[in-house]
Amino acid sequence: MKNKSIYIAVNAGSSSLKFKLYTMPEETLVCSGMADRIGQSMGEFSLKYADQKYQLETPIPNHEVGVELLLKALLDTKVIPSYDVIAGVGHRVVQGGKYFSGSVLFTPEVVEKIESLIPLAPLHNRPNLQGYFAFHKVLPSIPHVAVFDTAFHQTMAPQDYLYPIPYQWSTQFDLRRYGFHGTSHQYLVQELAKHSNLSPQKVITCHIGSGASLAAIKDQKVVATSMGLTPLGGIMMGTRTGDIDPSILHFAALKLNETYENVYAMLNKQSGLLGVSGMTSDSRDLEEAHLAGNERAQLANQLFVRRIADFIGQYHIRLHSANALIFSAGIGENSGFYRQLILDEVKDALGIDFDRELNMKTRGKTTKISTPSSQVEVWVIPTNEEIMIIRDTYRLGKGA
Repeated sequence: MKNKSIYIAVNAGSSSLKFKLYTMPEETLVCSGMADRIGQSMGEFSLKYADQKYQLETPIPNHEVGVELLLKALLDTKVIPSYDVIAGVGHRVVQGGKYFSGSVLFTPEVVEKIESLIPLAPLHNRPNLQGYFAFHKVLPSIPHVAVFDTAFHQTMAPQDYLYPIPYQWSTQFDLRRYGFHGTSHQYLVQELAKHSNLSPQKVITCHIGSGASLAAIKDQKVVATSMGLTPLGGIMMGTRTGDIDPSILHFAALKLNETYENVYAMLNKQSGLLGVSGMTSDSRDLEEAHLAGNERAQLANQLFVRRIADFIGQYHIRLHSANALIFSAGIGENSGFYRQLILDEVKDALGIDFDRELNMKTRGKTTKISTPSSQVEVWVIPTNEEIMIIRDTYRLGKGA
């Protein structure tokens, strides 16, 4: 271990701190874990390493304490011999705005830019920075890298990222489509290139989990993506509406006698699969209820699938005929049930033929589920956003 370079990928949320450690350049996973319930009366810390699990219940009042717990646990469990083997830390930052088209080393200027974007992503950018500050305090002499969810989508043309609103709103307030899950979409097309020789590569990537987005990507450059100014836009999700008529916000506020802020929170946290089904946002439970004949679950799934199919059709046209479709993330890479529903919606229009038996048994493993006669290749590829963070941290950190 002493001759290895250890890099840490960090995803700091408002009440959590997720992390993975890798050796580089081998890209070998060393351990993973999470500090959860940060700021609550009792926190939880877990660390998985070498088929073992270290767990601790203790108050974690802030991210700084969470980082201290993590680093102490790495030494106590002998995952690392000392902090000296840590060569860099990569931090997920959700919103990079118009400023960042790639990952960058943290500097005071970068921190200032990320802070200025907090109004666009208040639930994400603030804790992302808190995670950086906490790690930098303990490990100030190594490179820290900001890896942005929005960066990969910066190749979109103005007609794809602008909204039809008064133009000065776009220029003065930077109100535009940014897109998210960029590290995932980028990883998927890079992985596809390892398994398929499509040229040109015209791909529709479907990152379908509790949060979900699609992207149309030509030769590894994004031309369109479904999420918008915030992660609320695009397709229907676990608790988010996706794209809706904006006047719903106004009418719901009037009918419910609620503030816009409260209704906006409902659109984010009480809508989507949860809102339509009235049961849950968990796709596994909805699949079970659907198959048992629950009509609300069936309706929620039908809406969910139809929204995804609509975007696939739109992006097929945008790419002038896609030649690959990738399913990934929690639902996309693990649920043959949902993949089949989606493919049945689009197969005739796109000329897709897929192996139904192979689809149903494919779970969490890179697999081509389309047949040789299919006009569009269909792949299941597990995403790995952390390794994308690590790769950029390793690349930028070497020159720091």
